Amino acid sequence: MRTKEDFLKSLNDGRKVIYRGKYVSDITEHPVLKISAHHASKLFEYPNRFYDDPQYGKISKYFKIPRTSQDLLDRHKLVYDTTIFCNGIFNISQAIGSDALFSLMITTKKLDKKYGKDYYSKLMKYYEYVIKNDLTLATAQTDVKGDRSKRPSKQSDPDLYVRVVDVRNDGIIVRGAKAHTTQAAVADEIIVIPTRAMGEEDKDYSIAFAVPANTPGLKMIVRPIDEIEGNSSSVLSVKDYELETLTIFDNVFVPWDRVFLFREYEFAGTLARLFATYHRFTAISYRAAMANLYLGSAILSAEANGIANEKHVRDDIIDMILYKEILRMSAIASSVYPEIDEDIAIPNYIFTNIGKLYTNTHFHEVVKDLIDIAGGIISTLPSEEDLRSSEGEVISKYLRGAIDGKERIEILKFAKEIAGSSSLVGYWLTTMIHAEGSIEASKIELFRNYDFNESKELVKKIISS
Repeated sequence: MRTKEDFLKSLNDGRKVIYRGKYVSDITEHPVLKISAHHASKLFEYPNRFYDDPQYGKISKYFKIPRTSQDLLDRHKLVYDTTIFCNGIFNISQAIGSDALFSLMITTKKLDKKYGKDYYSKLMKYYEYVIKNDLTLATAQTDVKGDRSKRPSKQSDPDLYVRVVDVRNDGIIVRGAKAHTTQAAVADEIIVIPTRAMGEEDKDYSIAFAVPANTPGLKMIVRPIDEIEGNSSSVLSVKDYELETLTIFDNVFVPWDRVFLFREYEFAGTLARLFATYHRFTAISYRAAMANLYLGSAILSAEANGIANEKHVRDDIIDMILYKEILRMSAIASSVYPEIDEDIAIPNYIFTNIGKLYTNTHFHEVVKDLIDIAGGIISTLPSEEDLRSSEGEVISKYLRGAIDGKERIEILKFAKEIAGSSSLVGYWLTTMIHAEGSIEASKIELFRNYDFNESKELVKKIISS
């Protein structure tokens, strides 16, 4: 199995990464982007990360195929614990890719049964390659989409969804772009899957495949890391953050043994929905762990300000506890009552989407609660340069609370970064609404899967008796 050093060395492989208009020759040496690479590498330092598989031997626990409720409970704990291990920042490196692989296993089995193809065997060979080499995986699902009112095949530019542009004896050529692909620039491989259900007219967009991150024609344009650049007082982001890319496929060749869906448009929606469910389960697991950043900051800020026993402060903290534990309860319930399909356990659709919808709509309240407790000072706190200047002692004198001024300032700096800074907070407010599926996406899945019969039959019984 790989070490942290093995992983970091492997990233210097000629991949095309662009940051602020310039190609990055070695991402592990870039002053800003190297932080995301080192964040990803922490997975290889996580203790007890292996599982002895009866068929494959020693593999990462992330790649253990869930067969039972206990497997899903273990996966929830793995995501939660690795997030805590990485300073409260989700480590997606093997989580999202395994979400995609499990979804593909179910989908390809169904597809092969209907059409007599061999997608499943190809996928399992790829799965074995991934687990034996202990690889990290990004998953590119969300197309750039263009005009949202039109289907992929009806767009004014046909490349606004990733599509097949040529078919060869040895593989296919694909073109298009996927948006906000998390950690793609620091992953070994990228798995590409459909973003939505497709019709027959969209069959060229009904594709799933995997490519190495250094594949010719693949370009990754990284978002600006504003939470670090120009922010000398960053406490968290200088240690851990994850990047996103606009991932461009410019006539990329994919060999047939890495193609897992090819124009079978009826299965595009099945795959998209399965992945969304697994990944929303992952989301509520890591977001519960991430909530500790806010809960811990709130309690420390309350103590520093001398208001820990005030009722309104306790009310705010209770709100945070509810947020964190409702997410954990949703993940646990999703595990205890799974769907079993093709001998693989899928998190319960209802409980997963309830948890995801709750975090979509309540994260901003957690931010509000911390702002309420920490106080307006997190927006007007003197700069790091001021604190290090000859005026630093004076600043500490006047910013003391129930504790020493220097200690309180460190607590306030952290609260400022996660609740009062425009860059990181704006990024998180957006991702907590849209990442792993938007509010509307969770509502659609919840309404589609909810069984109303019990409620209807109860009322029918009452009114007919």
